[in-house]
Amino acid sequence: MNYFKVTALAVLLPACFSATLAHANPLTLGASVIYSQSPYKGGEGRYYPVPLINYDGDSFYLHSLQAGYYLWKDQQDQLSLTILGSPQNFNTDDTKNKQLKKLDNRHMTLMGGLAYRHVANWGIVRTVLAGDMLGNSDGYQWDLAYLYRFQMGDFSLTPGIGALYSSSNQNDYYYGVSKAESRRSGLGSYEADDSWNPYLEMTAAWSINQNWNATLSGRYTRLSSEVKNSPMVDRDSQVAVWTGISYTF
Repeated sequence: MNYFKVTALAVLLPACFSATLAHANPLTLGASVIYSQSPYKGGEGRYYPVPLINYDGDSFYLHSLQAGYYLWKDQQDQLSLTILGSPQNFNTDDTKNKQLKKLDNRHMTLMGGLAYRHVANWGIVRTVLAGDMLGNSDGYQWDLAYLYRFQMGDFSLTPGIGALYSSSNQNDYYYGVSKAESRRSGLGSYEADDSWNPYLEMTAAWSINQNWNATLSGRYTRLSSEVKNSPMVDRDSQVAVWTGISYTF
């Protein structure tokens, strides 16, 4: 896996399911492709194939990279214990930047915590609070978003606005530069603090027939100063686009 499968996989896929499946079907399988920009120096935008697996039962759900157990579930509110993969990582073999090649690798991890979703006539509130379960960063993230779904026959459009909070440990692990790394690479040492990264997202879904569905979703994230001021980073924003087709049984 490349060093930037990032939030596009860990967050965008669950977000698409959240936006398009107001009343989740028992089992949905399909295929998708994600395009994501890299914030790191020497990184390029890449395409990644991702299988779609969606199951939503009375007690348990699986949304590709996210799984959970419902503590509360009704038509309006769903509260769950959740686990989601965070494939964000940095591998020195995958960057063209000579200075970044002299840094330490950053590893992917597994995040666990609470997820909550509220559905009303005025829109959808979605939030996830999750921390690193493998001790790689010892950090945590809080994602909070508001979405509104427009239904037009077999076609739906769901715009959303949100923000992703990352703790100082989370940011420092993926964007910080230690003094030892600074001496090896020539980059300035950097200790990242916590941050809020605001984003806009849009999901378009088309029910082709009773079983087949097509979805296109995108997210634009504005990177906070704590991220973009890192010597590892040369962007102030990033874009992720996801498209997929699925079959509901």
